[in-house]
Amino acid sequence: MQKKVIYTDKAPKAIGPYSQAIRTEAMIYTAGQTGLEPSTGELIAGGVEEQTRQVLNNIRNVLEAAGSSLEQVVKTTVFLQDMNDFAKMNAIYAEYFGENPPARSTIAVAALPKGGLVEIEVVALIA
Repeated sequence: MQKKVIYTDKAPKAIGPYSQAIRTEAMIYTAGQTGLEPSTGELIAGGVEEQTRQVLNNIRNVLEAAGSSLEQVVKTTVFLQDMNDFAKMNAIYAEYFGENPPARSTIAVAALPKGGLVEIEVVALIA
């Protein structure tokens, strides 16, 4: 099985030794995306709702660069800095994954890169 590194300037550059995503013949595996604005590399202003929206826009852009889409996502993992933000994150998440949402795990973590409030990674099918 071959793997292809995916990169788009419509999502934040990796801040470590990892790729934005890896594409295989059938699947795309994204790195976790935080609420970083692609052009500045800084967290978007606001709280968990604004960051969740930015995260999902970043993921959408990575998936499109890899030849897929949010509709092809089969699994997500959400990392929250504060589980008290779950309802706010979930409301924004539902805007992106309304009907037939993917399987999901949500995990509370001690901290996220650059002080982020939410990070999401996905596994998607090739569109």
